[in-house]
Amino acid sequence: MNIYDVSEHAQVSIATVSRVINGNPNVSDKTRKRVLAVMDELGYTPNVFARSLGLNSMKTIGIMCADSSDSWLAEAISCLEKELRGYGYDSILCCSGYLPETKKKYLELLRSKRVDAIILTGSHYIESRPKDNAYLLEAAKEIPLMLVNGYLEGKQIYSTVCDDHAAVYHAARQLYQSGSKSILYLYSGNSFSSLSKRSGYQDATLDSNIPLREERMVLCQKDPDAALLQLKELSESGIFFDSVLAAEDILAVGAVKYANQAGFKIPENFSIIGYNNSILSRCTSPEITTVDNKVEALCTTTVNTLMKVLEGGNVPAKTTITPELVKRGTTNF
Repeated sequence: MNIYDVSEHAQVSIATVSRVINGNPNVSDKTRKRVLAVMDELGYTPNVFARSLGLNSMKTIGIMCADSSDSWLAEAISCLEKELRGYGYDSILCCSGYLPETKKKYLELLRSKRVDAIILTGSHYIESRPKDNAYLLEAAKEIPLMLVNGYLEGKQIYSTVCDDHAAVYHAARQLYQSGSKSILYLYSGNSFSSLSKRSGYQDATLDSNIPLREERMVLCQKDPDAALLQLKELSESGIFFDSVLAAEDILAVGAVKYANQAGFKIPENFSIIGYNNSILSRCTSPEITTVDNKVEALCTTTVNTLMKVLEGGNVPAKTTITPELVKRGTTNF
């Protein structure tokens, strides 16, 4: 079964069948439906590789993320795929993990699939040492790379980022201004985003004329029970803190559990702020004040920028999204 059979049965030209297959808008709805019905009746499936020869496009975008079980990344992937479908693009998802060698492996795998572009979801793809980003710069010579909440300067690399530094700076300043004297900062890694957030906490602490202490910046496993145990150990070791600012909501959940077990009243004498505005922030009592880093806006902007890139348009290399502090029951400001 081929395109000629579809053309004959639908009583339209081969060119019309081709336009329907490729999603060309210059076909009436009536004709499109007839052609699609015939294709379904005949069991005809277009050969995507044959289509790409004429279009110079696979109409497919590669998406990479470190871990699709992460709630923020899962939401981002869902949004990206939805936006791409709206433009008539398919997607191939690769979960690369966090190791440099697997990131490189999956990037090459997607390139071998002849995708039109690759979206790197999350800031874990940008390493602190320039030489560890060389493979991205090399790949971008041949294919556009879109970074969701990561930034790397290079030709054919386009970044959409949340201003994480400003978000955490504002959150910390709000805590200090509402009476907190010792904010404990919990974070789970050293990605591009994590470093920006930690810098925001540090600057807010110094600007509030409060000494910056290393023991109040705590690296923690991304797990609420791990956060609970770490906070208990810190308190038992004599480190005082009257509030917790967490780089992710899942750590803030652990802080709520800690405060409840320690007998603190939230927010009267213990405040907590999370990050991401995930569903986890609404699963505790009280619900958690958190930073909304606008995952939907990040992904929508990324796909819109990508479409302009593929059309040969002139687009900025970096677009910044403004976050929002969502006030709930764990703060008193």
